[in-house]
Amino acid sequence: MSEKPTPELKTARLRYAGNDAFVADSQSGHAMVTSVGRNTGAASPMELVLIALGGCSGADIVAILEKKRQKVTGYDIEVRAERREEHPRIYTRIEVIHRVRGRSIDPRAVQHAIDLSEKKYCSVSAMLSASAKLSMSFEIINEE
Repeated sequence: MSEKPTPELKTARLRYAGNDAFVADSQSGHAMVTSVGRNTGAASPMELVLIALGGCSGADIVAILEKKRQKVTGYDIEVRAERREEHPRIYTRIEVIHRVRGRSIDPRAVQHAIDLSEKKYCSVSAMLSASAKLSMSFEIINEE
């Protein structure tokens, strides 16, 4: 008989800091502030979701393009999202635009990297696509 694998447990701890803000400590030892208040200087939880999506897919894509020996000199990601009006105000549509700069970048390599990230590797993408229409596109800026 094969044993069922134990699920990986992740934790985060948050403590209220006043004025709608929380200080969050991650399991990896990093801290950040999140707030739903305006003009607090902190990203909201929903903004952090978009940042997580960009960071997750971006890390995948950079790693895949490096393996494909693409000469990437710069990479920017823009994440745009629409939220529904009623509560809970979840994202209903999310667009991720990958802007890759480099020398002789192969568009097929970029598309393949995006597809692998979106459909196989990026956990944040998989989670969000269950409730939102997710689309990813790319632009290549060639540098001579």
